[in-house]
Amino acid sequence: MVTSRPLVVLGLLGPTLDAGRDQKRWNRWRPTVGLHMQDNLVVSRFEMLHQRRFDKLAAGISADITQVSPGTTVQSRHIEFSDPWDFEDVYSALWGFAAGYPWKPDQEDYLVHITTGTHVAQICLFLLTESRHFPARIVQTQPGPKRGPDDRHAEGHATISGTTTIIDLDLSKYDKLASRFAEERAAGAAVLTAGIPTCNPAFATLIARMEKVAAATRSPILLGGPTGAGKTVLARRIFELKKARNLIDGPFVELNCATVRGDAAGSALFGHRKGAFTGAVTDREGLLKRADSGVLFLDEIGELGLDEQAMLLRAVEDKVFLPLGADKPILSDFQLIAGSNRDLRSAVHAGRFREDLLARIDLWTFTLPGLAQRREDIEPNLDYELDRFARDSGRRVTMNHEARERFLSFAQAPESTWSANFRDLGSAVIRMATLASSGRIDESLVREEIARLQAQWQPPTDSEGDVLNELLGDQAERLDHFDRVQLAEVVRVCRRSRSISAAGRTLFAISRLGRKSPNDADRLQKYLARFDLTWDDLIPE
Repeated sequence: MVTSRPLVVLGLLGPTLDAGRDQKRWNRWRPTVGLHMQDNLVVSRFEMLHQRRFDKLAAGISADITQVSPGTTVQSRHIEFSDPWDFEDVYSALWGFAAGYPWKPDQEDYLVHITTGTHVAQICLFLLTESRHFPARIVQTQPGPKRGPDDRHAEGHATISGTTTIIDLDLSKYDKLASRFAEERAAGAAVLTAGIPTCNPAFATLIARMEKVAAATRSPILLGGPTGAGKTVLARRIFELKKARNLIDGPFVELNCATVRGDAAGSALFGHRKGAFTGAVTDREGLLKRADSGVLFLDEIGELGLDEQAMLLRAVEDKVFLPLGADKPILSDFQLIAGSNRDLRSAVHAGRFREDLLARIDLWTFTLPGLAQRREDIEPNLDYELDRFARDSGRRVTMNHEARERFLSFAQAPESTWSANFRDLGSAVIRMATLASSGRIDESLVREEIARLQAQWQPPTDSEGDVLNELLGDQAERLDHFDRVQLAEVVRVCRRSRSISAAGRTLFAISRLGRKSPNDADRLQKYLARFDLTWDDLIPE
């Protein structure tokens, strides 16, 4: 291997393989010396890594390298570890060397010799090279035939040089590997979407990022978005993806935190000991313990009490927790996926959610769009719901062309709010499919379902005046009818939403798609300010 730039090789001294005494040393293969006897490998500098206790051997090897390759400069580098078979010890030492070494990749080419040292040391060198801490390629040497009588070293003795193999760990250069990785990522994304194609660029980007995160980390994941956007389903698919790739071997455990309060919440999550509270007649294993080595999904995490939040924070950070009434901590190594349709940051400001817990679970946050923000995906999801009905009921139901076109025209229209998101769509398909006695949904069933959905989404009209009078007093009577109708609808949406951001997403569902940086909360605040109203004014105590 001849390069236009100086070639620098870094390698560990091999106290066993590189050792040898007197002239007999030339009759055996020594990897570090043999590396410098290759006709196609011109080494400018060799960085020999070794412990101080091997200084004498290092000096001898340095002298032999000079004999077989006079143009090579040998530089001894001390690197210390107490146990060459301790992975953490060896890795830390090599990592520290790499961090302090004066790399010049724009001026020099580097090889890492991976033949000498313990298997642990070789693995550490491989990992540090693959991660680019060593900006190099790998060179592997192996024994070979003894050189002939016409090819002797300086002292006239026949030698064993061996052969070399160079491996580039930049996997992006290997087309077949790169294509396989791309296929794996695509398969992972398909798992997360249940194979349902998406035509929404923002959602496709979100799923691609989520696939990378799910495959790369066990850190907490926070799923946001409105009720019915699919947080629970997606959490289970993240679990299935990690399970398929052998990243976890425990179960999927879930709890809707809005369904438990007080001692019941603490008992459900952390378990309890007999007598911990009234009604605790036996010991109980909590969900955190059950999720050991698996995934724990806590939906509506914002509904947890502050005491439970503090206990959960310790469990996430330290992997230990105390069951109620216990004095001995329990270990559980689980990955937390949290779901919330609330604005947790607002809950922190209101004192309802711990700031330190939010900081811990907010590392990877993915906000799922509602169905109204993914109208282009309604058609493939319609087909998915029909297939699911067939699986659940054992009866295949289809839609005739006219019925399908009419339903999609209604579903994709801006005035269709889909306030319960995919739950609305799933329920609509179940109703139509159940009533399709002939196994085919026709236009009459679609018209009936459209009327039902429109009535379900229709705001109450009899309370419009009361709502505005309550908020604005006599000023309500001085509003134009247009403003009264619009403001009443805004108030209705706000009072049904968990946060001002959620309300803004619903109210600006269409126009926000054309904005690079939609700030729904700010737009809504400015609208309300026209009537001297704030978000707090709209929410009853």
